[in-house]
Amino acid sequence: MKKRTATITAVGHYTPEKILTNADLEKMVDTNDEWIRSRTGISERRIMEKGATSDICVKAIEMLLANRKIEATEIDLIIVATVTPDMFFPATACIVQDKIGARNAWGFDLSAACSGFVYALVTGAQFIESGAYKKVLVVGADKMSSIVDYTDRNTCILFGDGGAAVLLEPSEDELYGILDHKLYSDGSGGGYLYMKGGGSLNPPTHATVDNRMHYLYQDGKAVFKVAVVGMAEVSAEIMERNKLKGEDISWLVPHQANLRIIDATADRMGLDHSKVMVNIDKYGNTTAATIPLCLSEWWQCGKLKRGQNIVMASFGAGYTWGAALMKWSLVNPEKP
Repeated sequence: MKKRTATITAVGHYTPEKILTNADLEKMVDTNDEWIRSRTGISERRIMEKGATSDICVKAIEMLLANRKIEATEIDLIIVATVTPDMFFPATACIVQDKIGARNAWGFDLSAACSGFVYALVTGAQFIESGAYKKVLVVGADKMSSIVDYTDRNTCILFGDGGAAVLLEPSEDELYGILDHKLYSDGSGGGYLYMKGGGSLNPPTHATVDNRMHYLYQDGKAVFKVAVVGMAEVSAEIMERNKLKGEDISWLVPHQANLRIIDATADRMGLDHSKVMVNIDKYGNTTAATIPLCLSEWWQCGKLKRGQNIVMASFGAGYTWGAALMKWSLVNPEKP
């Protein structure tokens, strides 16, 4: 029996217009441009001044639908990966469904922090591979500025706002699409990257606000130590499982958290750094949006071509991490 695989048939992305540069941050906290760039690779990030995560999603989806030349009513399922939902409930996916007019779709949110998109992509692929649906929309979007403490120099330099979306459909050729994946989680790492306030553990009170518990907290050194190993090892594992070497991979699409983590992952895979998608300098860490944002930008400028092997890899709060192997099938007719 012929295997059914899920492949990406359209992409789209959105980043807000407002730019927050390292020079701007120098006026807000005790930091400087050289320090930020040398340790993270970030020069600027985007900030959404008005609106919510669902609005970021909608903008990205509008580009995707235009690229695919279909209507929202053709979508069967919407999965939104985010840690900054509009509200606890209803799900941001439901809000997005209403805003874009996808009246034939159902949807849900997925929370896996910086691994959110990879988790959601793999989840969406199961609905395609099972034959249950033909068009699954996977969105990674976060308005990180809504949970960043701009008096904390350790975290405010890292994050930005943005979103991107991909459309999954059955592949016409089983050799194309999402070919393999490996996902991990380790809840014992939860104490190093979290937001304590607002949930059932610490419902909102004057005390939780006064104690700044509604902002994200990160132990940067602790997270870096495990992220640099986790993301590199799972990327190498996915290559070894599929008997691939560095020369067989066209692109590494890494989560954009820190340039040093990205470089270490490429080195572990035996990849030349010219084969690595990097836009952290422009956007910072947009959490669930980083990987699809790279995919959309690289496809748009014609660098992603049919038949290329790509590895998507991430590491995030939870801890969550994983990688997916995909043979790219989407052609950009304007950039042959």
